[in-house]
Amino acid sequence: MNEAKNELEQKLLAAMNGELSSDDFMHALMTYQIFIPIKDDKDSGIIGFQHTTKATPLVIQDEDGINILVLFTSPERAKDFLADTPGYSGGLLENFSWIVERMEPGFAIAVNPGIDLGIDIEPENVTEMVALLAEQATKN
Repeated sequence: MNEAKNELEQKLLAAMNGELSSDDFMHALMTYQIFIPIKDDKDSGIIGFQHTTKATPLVIQDEDGINILVLFTSPERAKDFLADTPGYSGGLLENFSWIVERMEPGFAIAVNPGIDLGIDIEPENVTEMVALLAEQATKN
């Protein structure tokens, strides 16, 4: 098991160990920043600089054809995965809730894929999170 390297990973580890309910973890997750790999703009002439205003996040498909948005608990956690993913060497740190608010229906989320300290969020759970955020927005 990988050692938790930040507060978000400590919460994830607690949820994996049954010390934190999945609902409590999902509510906490909404408040944390998460790393979203972004496709490189090869035509910029400057490494890490993008001319486009549209960021292309890393999305993979599983064997059933479900689109999965790939996220990481930190840029350091993404390094090994991105080393094997051409075109994705950088990214953004953004609030998890900001990302979820902008997702299309039917997407799943993989946090830290290929790492023991990771979680897969099924499309129906992503839909529930979107509804929860919308409900909170109407209350504020």
